Amino acid sequence: MRVDLNSDLGESFGRYTLGMDSEIIPLITSANVACGFHASDPTVMHKTIEAAKAAGIRVGAHPGYPDLMGFGRRNMVVSDDEAYDYTLYQIGALDAFLKAQGMKLQHVKPHGAFYNMAAKDPAMSEDICKAIKDYDPELIVMALPSGELYKAAKAMGLRAAAEVFADRAYEEDGTLVNRKKPGAMITDENEALNRVIRMVKEQKVTAITGKDIDITVDSICVHGDGVKALESVRKLREGLTKDGIEIKPLAEFL
Repeated sequence: MRVDLNSDLGESFGRYTLGMDSEIIPLITSANVACGFHASDPTVMHKTIEAAKAAGIRVGAHPGYPDLMGFGRRNMVVSDDEAYDYTLYQIGALDAFLKAQGMKLQHVKPHGAFYNMAAKDPAMSEDICKAIKDYDPELIVMALPSGELYKAAKAMGLRAAAEVFADRAYEEDGTLVNRKKPGAMITDENEALNRVIRMVKEQKVTAITGKDIDITVDSICVHGDGVKALESVRKLREGLTKDGIEIKPLAEFL
């Protein structure tokens, strides 16, 4: 059993710092780096790539809606061309910094509302995947295993990584519970660990309704901006290893 540990990083902006990137980076195997639309700026992107290289972890692009004020978590109505262009533009921006460091982009994972809307919108998912494939057909698409983005990636012949969340609750259809709803966030790190181990070993998770649903796991997302983020990531990594689950970047097993 092998899984990737990923985290959304590089989300600071100018003089505003968000997250604990320097502490989280040594504990994960893949970083989803913001590309300047929902968060980040050129200097933050540069520094995040340098830190990832120093730690020997892999990097993916984390494109979002052009919504700095709302941190990319607000739904937007965009055309097919815009979804394609937003994705292509942000991948290219991040990849410039990777190339300058002699690194290769591993994957693409949309952010926030872009991610959640694509999970339910086949047309948007196709546009996102087309941009990824046009840029580099070897890239991995990270997405909810039950969502339209995952299906679109598979249909286009792209490698798709099934992503699960250690600290988020699930609806019965496999989508994430809206953050505004009670119980959307899993705050107990022991509960999060037990849920993840069950997802990996049994391919099952209990939805917020109490019903068990099927789930596939390639990568586990751990958020680095919570109050207990560091403690949770350390405990998750130790627990997975203790249970005989190997932690590796996606490119090494997918």
